[in-house]
Amino acid sequence: MEGSLPVAERPRRPEWMKVRAPSRDGRYFEVRELIHGAALHTICEEARCPNIAECWGRGTATFQILGDTCTRACRYCYVNSGKPEPLDPLEPLRLAQTAAQMQLEHVVVTSVDRDDLADRGAAHYAATIRALRARVPDATIEVLTPDFLGVEEVALQTVLAERPNVFNHNIETVRRLHPRMRGAKASYDGALALLRRAREIADYDVLTKSGIIVGLGETNEEVVDTMRDLRNAGVDVVTIGQYLQPSAKHAQIDRWVHPDEFRWFREQGEALGFGSVFSGPLVRSSYRADEQRAAATARSY
Repeated sequence: MEGSLPVAERPRRPEWMKVRAPSRDGRYFEVRELIHGAALHTICEEARCPNIAECWGRGTATFQILGDTCTRACRYCYVNSGKPEPLDPLEPLRLAQTAAQMQLEHVVVTSVDRDDLADRGAAHYAATIRALRARVPDATIEVLTPDFLGVEEVALQTVLAERPNVFNHNIETVRRLHPRMRGAKASYDGALALLRRAREIADYDVLTKSGIIVGLGETNEEVVDTMRDLRNAGVDVVTIGQYLQPSAKHAQIDRWVHPDEFRWFREQGEALGFGSVFSGPLVRSSYRADEQRAAATARSY
């Protein structure tokens, strides 16, 4: 059309970002059948994770509780946003049964934000952990929680009272970009405070964890600054991965971060004293979470 502005093209995906399709050789289709049969949600599907074929193929998945609709709309996230449905009280039981059927040794549970609930979903997290302890008592449990806006202290006490092995809250991006990417409800300093407070509240040796996505316009120095802030908050495990634009309405990719830069991030994080640093183009917060936990547990720092 005459006089119209040119449309910016998405940067072409480099070779190192290509992923494999699901294979009949692994457990992908078995896991999909179990999850769909139990009417459960996973962040693997809801967020279009690029590692779904690999993770489901090795018999793992990251469960998403509190429904499939988030009360926030972060600019990088594909999860549906809007007005959520009421909580499903049987979801924790179905999730635990599915984890048992999958014979999981490390169970990762995350959720949408539920700012509409008085406790922001903390009691549902606690019920899920209790159900998992009953059905898979030997499994370790990792929770990746929202920030529990406005009820952080009570919510943290509710969740940590059930003694999850890993407490994760993703800071997502660097301080400068945080307001633009996460919106007014979220806070960079609030995320750090939540992680720090989790270590203070826990009366047991819990691992704390956070994740960063890159390619949103940050500098490498800002990524290191963010890692330093996380480490100063007592965080044990950090993950760093490439941002993938899920749709045209989401934030555009600023650049493809080279694998050599991810290796440099890992080296910087290890020098800062993290127990585990998983850094790579396809790394996500829950990617090989069992290995992340094992590495952090084995390393003395």
